[in-house]
Amino acid sequence: MILGEYHRLLDERHRLSIPTDLVQGLGGVEELLLVKERPGALSLWNAQQWQPRWKQGLELIERKVQAGRLVDRLGDVQLWGRLLSTRQRTIRLAQRGRLLIPEGFREFLGVEAGGSVMVVGAALCVEIWHPENWCQHLATEIPKFRDLEDNLST
Repeated sequence: MILGEYHRLLDERHRLSIPTDLVQGLGGVEELLLVKERPGALSLWNAQQWQPRWKQGLELIERKVQAGRLVDRLGDVQLWGRLLSTRQRTIRLAQRGRLLIPEGFREFLGVEAGGSVMVVGAALCVEIWHPENWCQHLATEIPKFRDLEDNLST
């Protein structure tokens, strides 16, 4: 389980230092998948673990398109492809757990160089949040914590 909440600053080049325990929670690997989750939030996944699952979904949709099973949903397929094209990118961690947030992802996160972010362990991945979005998310979700925990543990 990847857990923890950390306040960090982006440097002047939009680089971010991920805490060591969170990097270790991702398997200590250098290659990660950076994903746009929701406006003001990105996530980091161990690419070796998650790319096979992602590729299974991609291959299934490709087979359905080739078989003509999605002819009446071509608009949905195009929307899916458009979103997929911009949603994720494979990145590498540099020394000391530093990563460069690429252009396009910076804008989605909404934090300028030198700005603050929250780096959060989300059990299966690491999330990077714009601080205001993080506070809003917590305000909405914290009251649901006890019920969520009860449902997951029964």
